[in-house]
Amino acid sequence: MILSASRRTDIPAFYSEWLSERFREGYLLVRNPMNFHQLSRICLNPDVIDCIVFWTKNPLNMLPRLHEFEEYPYYFQFTLTGYGREIEPGLPDKRSVLIPAFQELSRRIGRGRVIWRYDPIFLTGRYTMEYHERAFAEIAGALSGYTGRVVISFLDIYAKTQRNMEKAVSGRVKAPSIQEMNELARKLASLARRFGMQIQTCAEQIDLEKYGIRHGACIDREYIGDLLGCSLKAKKDHGQRLFCGCVESVEAGTYHTCRNGCRYCYANDSAEAVRRMSSRYDIHSPLLCGQVEEGDRITERRMKSLKDLQISLEDL
Repeated sequence: MILSASRRTDIPAFYSEWLSERFREGYLLVRNPMNFHQLSRICLNPDVIDCIVFWTKNPLNMLPRLHEFEEYPYYFQFTLTGYGREIEPGLPDKRSVLIPAFQELSRRIGRGRVIWRYDPIFLTGRYTMEYHERAFAEIAGALSGYTGRVVISFLDIYAKTQRNMEKAVSGRVKAPSIQEMNELARKLASLARRFGMQIQTCAEQIDLEKYGIRHGACIDREYIGDLLGCSLKAKKDHGQRLFCGCVESVEAGTYHTCRNGCRYCYANDSAEAVRRMSSRYDIHSPLLCGQVEEGDRITERRMKSLKDLQISLEDL
């Protein structure tokens, strides 16, 4: 099985000590976000965890712990955008801290195991098409040689995130139109090629193949298979968005716990919810930012390796 750590929160930035403790203990618990008292027990035995996908915007706290996960194949999805502090208030400086952190992570684990995410893309009076082209070019130039893949996506606007962002930027926030998506995609694809990167989209319906941009998957069967040296018997994850290409995985994170504070985030209800949840953080708890409570029902999650170790005629 593939462990996602995590779509719901930035575990490498804020909770790496907890995750290390859980791997030492050999299991973790995840609370069902739709049914509070339903918990799943996730076995972390290397016999069943085929790969770990780390999602982060700041891996610095994770760097001293990388050796603790050497027994497990893993890779990082590293989001690095051109937005300022009014949009991403919890992040350190991009040029002086996060770009060097990306480079250091790549040096330690290899460029093939660090994927750059430039997403989500949206437009405001400040963050124009021209701004995104300049920001993408600067970051791509700095990351050239440190990654071989970049993922882009365009903002899906929900009422909650639109309110948060328009309050932050004091103006209108909009997703690019189809015409703007095409124009920007053409320019970003050209820049990605210049700096030696393959470019993909994440969970997008729009076809940008004519620019050399194919539909991608963040939890990618082919990519993970190459990492493992075998194919995977993994099915599409039907719990994700319609146009998401990811295969099935087990989620380790908890909603309303990410302290990056990004205004476009769908995983946090409010800053107050994050303060309340993160105040319950205990590295010794099997749950991230919580404890097992009276009335909770714990069910062992059925876990099995997805590796397909059968040898085909092509392998002989």
